[in-house]
Order: sequence, then C-alpha cells, then structure tokens
Amino acid sequence: MILIGQYDSPFVRRVAVTLQLYKIGYEHRPWSAVGDGDKIAEVNPLMRVPTLVASDGEAVTDSGTIVQLLDHMAGFGAFLSRNWPQQGEVLRLAAFAAGAAEKGVALIYEAAFHEGAKPFWRERMQNQVTNTLALLDRERAARETPWLFGERLSHADIMIGTTLCFLREALPGRFELEAFKALKEHSKACEALPEFRNAYQAFVLGKPKD
Repeated sequence: MILIGQYDSPFVRRVAVTLQLYKIGYEHRPWSAVGDGDKIAEVNPLMRVPTLVASDGEAVTDSGTIVQLLDHMAGFGAFLSRNWPQQGEVLRLAAFAAGAAEKGVALIYEAAFHEGAKPFWRERMQNQVTNTLALLDRERAARETPWLFGERLSHADIMIGTTLCFLREALPGRFELEAFKALKEHSKACEALPEFRNAYQAFVLGKPKD
C-alpha cells in the first residue's frame, strides 16, 4: 500500500494517522500536488493528494473516502468509527473541519497563484474558516471526555487536529487560534500522540514546474 502526498497537507496527514492507528503498513511517497503533479497523474488523473494505492494497483483519492475504506480493512478493530446515530455526529464534525482546511488551502492558492484575487473573496473565505473554528470550539468545549466521543479517538478528532496544525503553520497569524481554547487543548492532545508526530512535516508551499 502506497500513500502519496506530503504530511503538511491536513488530508494526507489524516490518512497517515489513521493508517498508523490501525497498524496498516504503507510506503510513503511525499509528492507535492503542485510540484509533482506529473508523477501523481500516472496513478491519479486528478493529480490530487492524498492518493492511496492499494496492493492491487488501484488508486483511491479523497481523504474521507480513504478513511472509510481503512475502517473496512480494520474490521472489528475500526475503533475510529462509531455506530449510528453517533457516527452521524462524527461525520458532521469531520466534514466541518475538512471544510475549514479546504478554505485554508484555497486562501494559500489565491495568494500564491491567482493574480488579481478579489479582496472580498479572501475575506469571505477567512470568515468561513473563523466561523467554522468557532463552531468546532463550542462543540469541543461542550464535551468533558478526553476525546469528542469518549475515551477513544474518532475520525472527527483526527481531522480537527490535522486542520488546526495546518492553519497554524500554513497561515501563521491569519486566525486567532489562541482564542479557541478548547481547540487549542485538543490540538495539544493530538500532537502529543506518536501517530501524529510520526506523520508531521513543516509546511512548505510547493512550486509548479516550468
């Protein structure tokens, strides 16, 4: 199994943490969606990360889809998922966190690659991230358990953790992350886990090839 993508992507890191928690072995190819698009295109025409290549050579993309497949592979050991109706809440919070990360990526691309980007559009995206972080902070503060859904991690916990690290490092000073106290503690707990430390890379903006 091959995981393609750099760990500074919150989505690639989400998959890597999940693989490690499930003790599923994988080879990591730290290719950038920007700088290594031609190599990624050989297995994924979208040139998108994360891409997970199974042992049979089939490629899967989209982190949400990939972690569901990993749940299936883990079988009864898939402790990151939950039974319904709680699983609905896991998916809801994970989707909000993923959406905030996507807007963060869009802000980076707007600044780096789009000449004449409209200020109102950047402001809109920044507000989308800030307001989503406020929602997630309220949700996290309302729970007194070690993780969102009890004593064990969930996919929502992981996605929130990787998103917070990404926003902090890729967009330093853009968001007042210190104001979200519950999320700050959540991030600290995530980063203390060996699986998060093993799947860490400082953010570096990839450069397109000429």
